Amino acid sequence: MEKLFIEETEDTPEVTLDPQEGVFKISKISVPENALDFYRPILDWIKEYAEDPNAQTVFDFDLEYVNTASSKQVIQVILLLQKVAEKGDVKVNWYYESIDEDMKALGLRYKKLVSVPFEVIEVE
Repeated sequence: MEKLFIEETEDTPEVTLDPQEGVFKISKISVPENALDFYRPILDWIKEYAEDPNAQTVFDFDLEYVNTASSKQVIQVILLLQKVAEKGDVKVNWYYESIDEDMKALGLRYKKLVSVPFEVIEVE
């Protein structure tokens, strides 16, 4: 399966989905004008990946900020990871800065919605 890389912009996160290297990461800021359009190729890629995933998938979210529309799409990504977990081991890491209680709370909320291992990790 081909790698999906989306370079960050002022409004969109950097996305790396690389099964060969074992790197699955969404980072930076997510406030796209149209979150549905931005996240559609990501969701489509994960759906395809779920058909034949790596034995282990560690998905890192290192987001500094997400707007409401992006938050709804991020949860769709996380829910799709449960499909991946049907055929391989999945772990989600949700990183947040120690001073950012909102991103911590968002990670904890997402953690409650899924059955895959989900770590909420504080970083300096």
